[in-house]
This record gives sequence, C-alpha cells and structure tokens, in this order.
Amino acid sequence: MTGQTATTRTEIGDPVGHRVRLKTMETETICGEDQSVLDAFLRANTWLPHGCSQGTCGSCKLKVIDGTVDHRASSEFILTAPEREEGIALACQATPCADLLVEPLADIADDGIVHHPLRDVLGTVSVLEDIARETRRLVIDLDELMPFNAGQYVELLVPGTEIRRQYSMANSPAETGAIELHIRRTEAGAATDGWIFAHMAVGDRVEIRGPYGTFGIGKPQEEAAILVAGGTGLAPMKSIVHAALAEDLVPELWLYHGGRTEQDLYDVEFFTDLDTRYEQFHYRPVLSEQNWDGANGMVTDAVLNDFDTLKGLSGYLCGPPAMVDAGRKVFKRRRMAPRLIHQEEFTDASDVKVS
Repeated sequence: MTGQTATTRTEIGDPVGHRVRLKTMETETICGEDQSVLDAFLRANTWLPHGCSQGTCGSCKLKVIDGTVDHRASSEFILTAPEREEGIALACQATPCADLLVEPLADIADDGIVHHPLRDVLGTVSVLEDIARETRRLVIDLDELMPFNAGQYVELLVPGTEIRRQYSMANSPAETGAIELHIRRTEAGAATDGWIFAHMAVGDRVEIRGPYGTFGIGKPQEEAAILVAGGTGLAPMKSIVHAALAEDLVPELWLYHGGRTEQDLYDVEFFTDLDTRYEQFHYRPVLSEQNWDGANGMVTDAVLNDFDTLKGLSGYLCGPPAMVDAGRKVFKRRRMAPRLIHQEEFTDASDVKVS
C-alpha cells in the first residue's frame, strides 16, 4: 500500500504499544513492545522491503530518525556496530522502546505490484506425500483465504515450540484457499526431522503466518525470463510459472531445475506437459551426478552452455547459496544486466555469523 495513511493497532499481544511513523509515506501504525517494526507495518498493509524476515539477509534495514529500538537478536555480522551507532536497524528484528520515526534504506516507491497484508491463519493438512529423495509435498487447506504473490513464502509454527520455519508457496496465487509447500528434510531439523518427516499426518492442524517476501515476477515485463532452481528452490519457481503463463507476464520463459540424480527431480511430468502445451515455456532438468538423456553437470553451467548471450533477459535464482552465487556469475558473464537479476537464497538461523 502506498500513498495512504494507515493507523492500526497490532493484532497480536497487548494492543497498547508505540506509534511508529514511516517518513516517506507519511504512514503510521501502532507497534507492540514485543512486536517487530516489520510485522506491525505488514499487518497494517503497509509494504516494507524485506527478504528472509529472520535477520539473515539485511534487506529490511531502516534508519531510525527519531526514537530508540531494541535490536533483539540482530547479528552483528548482518547489522554492524557502526550501523547501530548511525541509527540503522533491521525492521524484522527491531522492537520499539519509544515512539519512532523511521525510513527504510531501500526504495519503497510504488512498484505497481499489489501487496497483501501479513496475517496469522490456521489450516489443515490435506496432502503429505514423498515426491523426491528426502523431499515431501505438503498441502494445507486454509480456514480463510490468504492472497499472496507468486514467489512469496509463509512461516509454519512448529507445534509445542516458538520455532518458525519458512517455506515458499508452490501453487498458483489464484488458489488462495490452500498452500502447497515443498520441504526437504534437514538432519536433526526441528521442523523436518522433529515434525514434518516424523509424525505430521493428514488432518493435523497447522499455524501459518504470511505472506512474506518480494521474490518473483509481480507484473508484466518485456524481458524474457530464465528461472534457475536447485532442489526445493523449485517451489517458488513453480508458483511463478503458474502466474506467468496464466497472466501472460513474460514473452518467453525457461525453467532450469538442478538435482544430483533423478531421485532429486520431481514434478517432471507437470513441467514437461507445460513445455508441450505452451510454445513460450521451456523446461530443462539437469543432473550433476548421474548420466542420463537430459543435461548433465551443474544447473548453472547448463544455462551457460545454452546461451551465448543473456543481454536483454531477466534471471531468477532460488536454491542453496553456492548455486545462487554461481548463477549470478553466469548471468553476468553472459551480459545480463545486474538490475534484472533476482535471487532467493535458502537461509536459516545457522547462516547468521556471530562476532
């Protein structure tokens, strides 16, 4: 939401809090003492730049012009001591100690994309199935509709804990009554080994918070697009493909999905069928540790081999940090404009370095 004044009280906890004003948009909200600035504004349908929502990416940094904040668990690797002295804070971590006047460091001008307010929603597990090696498809039917944009993600609350884990929606944003998630098991993971791969069952109730994130193709663009996914980085790409084809968002679209062996690939028939039915869509699965009839090697090298130039195209990357980094290098090597390169890395609390 841009260009409007919105005053709201937080939907969680004590409704009494501190007034937080956003200088650029002349917008304000009430933020609870234990509520992050990002959470308060997103619930008030006032969009702020953000990525991981966990303090690991730094994309939600803002300037505290007036007032003071508690930085809580903000890592000094992501938010340095000099930045704190300058009044910089992570919106996803900082809570107000007094009324605030703030200004995001990133541009928040109207981008022409419809954004949706952050909400807490309950749902029921309707599908839980193995789709690839140590990978499950989880579909949750929601008690109420939750609009989202292709490429966004939600947080699931691990039962009996205060732990939340982030997973991207894989279904079409036209399907607002349910969410499809692709989840890979993490050894000793609280959400996977301790829940989703252990005792979760169809019919279980789940607490969900979302939508979050800015990754994706939010409006029609002139540039053809290349999507490169590693593992369950395919989830947001699947949602993006749904939206791009249904809404004619791009003139041409390539999807590269990388895995080690065929056991790591999934939804192959779905994408192969789309490749057959849509002239503008091209599906390229790639295996790094198994010889087969398809492309072999690193998924990013397959892009390098297929294109002599990427000038005038846009690129979207989602997967492990090493894959994303390699993808950016390939895109730049083939002359893709940096402003047209978009990425979503897998991050978790263990990625935060503590100094």
